[in-house]
Amino acid sequence: MAKIFHTLVSIEDALKIVKGKVPLKPLGEEYVDLFEAWGRILSRDMLSGIDSPPFDRSEVDGYAVLAADTFGAEEDNPVALTLIGSSEVGTMPDKGIVSGECMRIATGAPIPKGADSVVMIEYTKEVDKKVYVFRPVVPGENVSQAGSDYVIGDIFLRQGTLLTGREVASLAALGYSKAPVFKKPKVALFSSGNELVAPGKPLDPGKIYDANGPAIYSMIKECGCEPHFMGILPDTFEKIYHSLEMALNSHDIVITSGSTSAGLGDLMYKVLDSLGSPGVVVHGLKVKPGKPTIIAVVNGKLVFGLPGFPVSASMIFTVLVKPILMKMAGFDRVEFRKVNAIVPYKLSTGRGRRTLIPVSLIESGGKYIAYPTPGSSGTVSTLNYSEGFIDVPENVEFVEENEAVEVKLFSDKISIPDLAFIGSHCPAIDLLLSLFKDRCTAKIINIGSIGGLYAIKRREADICGTHLLDENRMEYNLPFMERFSLKDIAVLVKGYKRRQGIITLKDNPKNIFSVEDILKEGVQIVNRNKGSGTRTYFDYILKQIAERRNEDFSSLVKRIRGYTYEAKTHSAVALAVLQGRADVGIGLEYYARKYDLNFIPLVDEEYDFVILKDRLEKSHVKEFIKVLSSEEFKTKLSESFQGYYADSNTGKIIGS
Repeated sequence: MAKIFHTLVSIEDALKIVKGKVPLKPLGEEYVDLFEAWGRILSRDMLSGIDSPPFDRSEVDGYAVLAADTFGAEEDNPVALTLIGSSEVGTMPDKGIVSGECMRIATGAPIPKGADSVVMIEYTKEVDKKVYVFRPVVPGENVSQAGSDYVIGDIFLRQGTLLTGREVASLAALGYSKAPVFKKPKVALFSSGNELVAPGKPLDPGKIYDANGPAIYSMIKECGCEPHFMGILPDTFEKIYHSLEMALNSHDIVITSGSTSAGLGDLMYKVLDSLGSPGVVVHGLKVKPGKPTIIAVVNGKLVFGLPGFPVSASMIFTVLVKPILMKMAGFDRVEFRKVNAIVPYKLSTGRGRRTLIPVSLIESGGKYIAYPTPGSSGTVSTLNYSEGFIDVPENVEFVEENEAVEVKLFSDKISIPDLAFIGSHCPAIDLLLSLFKDRCTAKIINIGSIGGLYAIKRREADICGTHLLDENRMEYNLPFMERFSLKDIAVLVKGYKRRQGIITLKDNPKNIFSVEDILKEGVQIVNRNKGSGTRTYFDYILKQIAERRNEDFSSLVKRIRGYTYEAKTHSAVALAVLQGRADVGIGLEYYARKYDLNFIPLVDEEYDFVILKDRLEKSHVKEFIKVLSSEEFKTKLSESFQGYYADSNTGKIIGS
């Protein structure tokens, strides 16, 4: 019988359980060379052993003088002083000056005895042994006094300080060659699952590449710890047991991903419960995603069993494991970088479970919009397109449209993109962006043409890609500027043509030559998502067929196997056909040729761009239109994408 989950606990309760079993504090101290100190955490207060600077020194190139000698100096009435020598960097001067004298001095050189200020060289003229001063100085001007930076005995850096270049400079300036830092916790990392293959190796049917290993390794490093990836574990009790046992002997913490559920094939909790005392202390969190998380304590050492799906693993690492690792690495404060945002549309949540919703951030009018990132817990692209997540409490069933939320960022190093592109999926956008003169970080959210137009209406996108056909006017895109009331706030910029058609296997085993053939008995289709231009066009043809057959549209589509099986991109349609999950789909010629599939043309559609008027002066939007209009783009478009072509209007405003 499969073992069910233990009592589910909240993340906060899980942290309390951990604190009750293992002291969350640094694991000791070590000294590191300053050249290796960046990113480390100081383990003790640092006291200055010298005054800094250790002597009065000049802040400029010029002449060391007595300020009183320069009083009254003017451009047409300079003061003349006798030059008696010079003070050089790295050597104390062998004599001082008296009234009426001066000494040539370099930036950083010691101030000679008797001098109390420095006249900048720009306000002097040296002739033979005389120096003419054209501007007076006051006592102390251009002089850095001994101890003005640090005084001997001062605490100049405190325990818990994260060392960057600034702090390392202070350590070096005060004579330290090494820094006392907290030891980095050594973390053993395993991926687990018979289906996993290391990146770079051949991928057999039924296998997937291990995304969690490299991803979590990077996250551990960001926490100030020292990760060691120990490999991929098969789903066998003995192998998991012996591998984890060895890792615990040589590491401070062990983290695994995969094999954490309570199913018959998931062994991690059984192994961890038998490795040592007290064993599993948490098995199951009251959170979505990430329910099957395990925490064990084995003879005083922590072991985390993260879920196998990449989104779940990364989310639980961020909210649960990261704070613990950072505490043990010596960080004083463990806080998320947060931004305030609004949600563009109503969201349903976990209904009784705390929900972590990955979001993609778009900046609009000085505020952030948090778009929920499409995909499931197993979708790696969700992480790629997300800057952070919304943490929704368990007692909240919905997040309302335009509701203000707090977004916790996955990393302190995340930045918000320069350009927001929301709309229909098109692979040629990547080509267009690659031709920008200056690098542009673009956020591309593929939610379909209609979703993109709504994003423009809400002023959340800079640019929307669309290819919607108006059935009444038989015209692409322009009618929808009126339908969505966009003419006052946006313009329609001419894009290019893309050939859409029927995609089947190379030998077309089901003999599908028209959309009507899709209605044949035993034909399985893959459809596009509602709101996409392809879905709109497909439904338009089906309505014509229904009308010819004198049949209701809804009755007709019920007879199509797979009509509700939706793919969000053109590539997903082609892959569904290639892998045998569907016999046919409607999609771009480019992807049919890319995957060596059969293609039957249906229409050369118009893929255009809707751009907010007040973004037309934005530098990256101007560059977008410039590249779109260029001959280089038009040439590369037809060369790189079969079934694509531009014309003389590409890049021109054709409607507003």
